[in-house]
Amino acid sequence: MADLYDDEVPVITLEFDDGNVECEPLFVFDYNGVDYIALVPTDEDSEDVYLYEYNEINDEEFEFIDIEDDDLFDEVAAEFERIMDETEE
Repeated sequence: MADLYDDEVPVITLEFDDGNVECEPLFVFDYNGVDYIALVPTDEDSEDVYLYEYNEINDEEFEFIDIEDDDLFDEVAAEFERIMDETEE
């Protein structure tokens, strides 16, 4: 698990068909040799978490890739939950 930013946390806007959601990165984590990112909405009332494959292109550029395989998404979500449970202990 890696911290993305040492100073100010950036706001990332996710664009969906039904509107935009402003999010902050929570952390990047590895699952089976692939990096994934967890993003949380800046709206304090939301309990949503968005998970994407994370690809760092260089120090200033990155991309989020949708996890289209439902089984893989379930596995990545389970790994995210495991990490969250470990950090709570």
